[in-house]
Amino acid sequence: MSGAEPAADHRSGIAWGIGAYALWGLVTIYWKALKHFNAFELIGYRITASALVMGTYVIATGRMRPLLAKLRNRALLMRVTIGALVLAANWTIYVWAVVHGRVIETALGYFMTPIGLTLAGVLVMHERLWRAQQFASVLAVAAMVVLTLGYGHLPWVSIVIAATWITYTIIKKQATLTAFESLTAETLVLFIPAVGLVLWGAGAATGIPQSASGGELVLVALSGLVTAVPLLMFAVAAKRLPLSILALVQYIVPTINFLLGWLAYGETLTTVRVIGFVLVWIGLAAVTIDSVRRIRPAA
Repeated sequence: MSGAEPAADHRSGIAWGIGAYALWGLVTIYWKALKHFNAFELIGYRITASALVMGTYVIATGRMRPLLAKLRNRALLMRVTIGALVLAANWTIYVWAVVHGRVIETALGYFMTPIGLTLAGVLVMHERLWRAQQFASVLAVAAMVVLTLGYGHLPWVSIVIAATWITYTIIKKQATLTAFESLTAETLVLFIPAVGLVLWGAGAATGIPQSASGGELVLVALSGLVTAVPLLMFAVAAKRLPLSILALVQYIVPTINFLLGWLAYGETLTTVRVIGFVLVWIGLAAVTIDSVRRIRPAA
């Protein structure tokens, strides 16, 4: 029985993890349905609704007082505030890219993130790179060179998405809060600026309150749940799975975004883009195979 329970937890953890990452990938469809609205206004609603949803849940479960007690630590509060600003930047560029027809570029950014994290580990944490990671890093740089030559400029959407998520991940590693506590604190920190964005949008003739249909208003109202539900699912998965498995599952998000941008939204997939993606994919494959080999228990 003791052996069956961990196996069951592992299987359910994989299911929760796949569900969380699949929802995160499919959120692109949600934001695409709101493409007629200003991305900054949408972010204002997303943060406001998320803060209300997360805050309500934390209060209802009696977790608000312990969370506020933790945030009395000034160093922790500073990390949460910086993390909140970086997360807001990541959300903003992602939503902006989706509503402006640049979904494939977001996919490249999230594919680049694992490789970028390994480089950050060397530069920030002074970690050593495995040979496969060195190989992947070289290919990632080569991909950026190829894409820059093809575009005539740096693929800045991909770079900003990767850079902000890498920075956010590093900040989170230094915090002592759970994923749910972190997002609650971060959205509460951003609540007042977010309300300001909502009020700014409400004053414009093209703002959501004036120009949205009934269905679009419902979608906007659901932005808090759209943010919170995948996170809750991820929190369950994180408790039941090792990080090595979660790292493999995370590729679901950019894969879905890549397919949506290419097949559903008809974004141009030029030869240069294909070459850039292939270089990154080869690097990711090398790192993934090497990681699986390293975590496989000795037989």
